[in-house]
Amino acid sequence: MTHPPRPITIAVAGGTGSGKTTISTSILERVGSQNIAYIPHDAYYRDRANIPMMDRDIVNFDHPDALETSLMRQHIIDLQNGLSVEIPVYDFTHDRRTQHTVFVASQPIILVEGILILAEESVRSLFDVKIFVDTDADLRFIRRLKRDLVERGRTAESVIDQYLLTVRPMHLEFVEPSKRYADVIIPEGGFNTVAIDMVSDRIRSMVRAHTRQIGTGDLSPRPRV
Repeated sequence: MTHPPRPITIAVAGGTGSGKTTISTSILERVGSQNIAYIPHDAYYRDRANIPMMDRDIVNFDHPDALETSLMRQHIIDLQNGLSVEIPVYDFTHDRRTQHTVFVASQPIILVEGILILAEESVRSLFDVKIFVDTDADLRFIRRLKRDLVERGRTAESVIDQYLLTVRPMHLEFVEPSKRYADVIIPEGGFNTVAIDMVSDRIRSMVRAHTRQIGTGDLSPRPRV
């Protein structure tokens, strides 16, 4: 009995505001979203609904323990083995996991995006290609500030306080050191169209190779457990 070849699993990591989402979106557009199962690590933040709103400011959302990475790992493995998954939906305005989920089917490419995904050894071993988006700290902070003000209803003071208290220290402790695990480092984030085009071309060639394997019956499976 033959099985489809295991999907190629790609990580896009980098600091907050580095341009990870821009690069991931560009890859989805260039390669075709129908070929990619997209998994954002941000969807797996732990539910904080049981913590009073006034106490949520002291929660360190930038530490690996803030995310249910074990669930994401299982979802990646399921996708690699040809199964579909239901990923959580997180409400960042109220710091809670909603009752909704998003259906994600297995595709030739699995694209995982997140600040801490290369810092987590349990998932790092699942990736075939590891990309790190490297952007100057001042630009990352400005982007985060603008995002949190517009999209999450935060005040400038709260964003600055969180950045100094947890975001910057956790970046230096976990995110920046994880860059050494990357296969590809993209400077300047989403502005680096040359790098995005090169990565997208490489991924397209992977999709074509994946399709040829299916068409020719060369279906060497590589299941993950």
